[in-house]
Amino acid sequence: MTCIVKQKVGNHTYLYESKSYRNSEGKSRNKRCLIGNTECLPVGSMSSQRISELMGVISADQQNQFYQLWCKLRSEKEYLALDITSISSYSNLIDDVEWGYNRDHESLPQVNLCLLMGENSHLPIYQEFYSGSLKDVSTLKTTLSKLAIFTQNRPLRLVMDKGFYSIQNVNSMLEQADLRWLIAVPFTTGIAKKSVDSERKDIDRVTNTIVIGSDSIRAVTKEQAWNPEHRIYVHVYYNALKGAKIREDLYSYTARLRDFAKENPVMASGDAQYRKYLIIRRSTKQSSGYTVSIREDAVEKALGYAGWMVLISNDVSEATEALRIYRDKDVVEKGFDRMKNNLDLGRLRVHSNHNARNKTFVGFLALILLSKIHYTMLQEKLYCKMTMKELLLTLSKLRRQEIKGTKILFPLTRLQMTIFKAFGVKEPA
Repeated sequence: MTCIVKQKVGNHTYLYESKSYRNSEGKSRNKRCLIGNTECLPVGSMSSQRISELMGVISADQQNQFYQLWCKLRSEKEYLALDITSISSYSNLIDDVEWGYNRDHESLPQVNLCLLMGENSHLPIYQEFYSGSLKDVSTLKTTLSKLAIFTQNRPLRLVMDKGFYSIQNVNSMLEQADLRWLIAVPFTTGIAKKSVDSERKDIDRVTNTIVIGSDSIRAVTKEQAWNPEHRIYVHVYYNALKGAKIREDLYSYTARLRDFAKENPVMASGDAQYRKYLIIRRSTKQSSGYTVSIREDAVEKALGYAGWMVLISNDVSEATEALRIYRDKDVVEKGFDRMKNNLDLGRLRVHSNHNARNKTFVGFLALILLSKIHYTMLQEKLYCKMTMKELLLTLSKLRRQEIKGTKILFPLTRLQMTIFKAFGVKEPA
């Protein structure tokens, strides 16, 4: 038996076709089906062949045009966190896949992907694709040159880790009048060592203490000449708790090496990690035939700058603000994590340089959306109610029915209304 059922919800009337039938056990059952076409959000999937076709049609000019428009739109006066990650590949057909320092510690060749993300907006601003054999420090000049074109030489603020530091890079950045920057300095350099050595005796005072979050840190800032034309701010930090932790860890590690070497002197004497901190010598006075002692000078040398950090800048004069900006650069690390884990870019899985660049570009577009959703959910405390996957699933349940050319939207659930409000989107009518 079949009949038509009308159901009124608000100002809309929905039509259902009701069918009565008996199941395999002979029991009476009723089934209702909507009359007309019911549409949901067009989410679906593409075949691998279709994806490959899509990767092949995006041109370099189209990518550059997007970056130029996107950089122009993102006009926030914020520091941009710059960093590089590795994307491994098994392919021998991608020109830029080469052996280099693999940040994921995989024994595979790679490409390097440079990414800039806004510390305040939490959005990706620009990315660049580099050969896997290039070191971070060698890519900075090219990245800044292209970024200057896309931003039309508007003022920029960058924060970078010590991997980008070199005298040549600092000189180059100082020559750019509209560039403000903050960078960590490695302790392989004279400026970092001299800055710490000059403060080592006097920095541990209450007057030099700054508090950021739960950390109590000693900090001193000095303005000094970099060269005859330019001056910079040098921020020196000492974290006593971190330094003590590093010391205890190294002491414990060295003691374990010593104990093992006493039991296995022949094996230990041939291992570089033992020879670094231990002196293993033959001795007729010992039952094992060897004596084992710790290289105290090597241990103290390794701990010489434990707990210390040096930042330099041509812009930030306050130690507290400089450290806050530097710590906030972890936004780019989180961006890399989302690209690799949420957007499946841990491997390239393509077989040409053109498609590899295009795949990372599509990943960049997806990261913009993902980052905006994530940051809004944080700001609006939506994570207390749902995960991001649950949010997308909730929105995918939006439906509308078409009856004789008229489209009727199904009522929104309370959760859907909450999502629209949180994102500042007008509810569909």
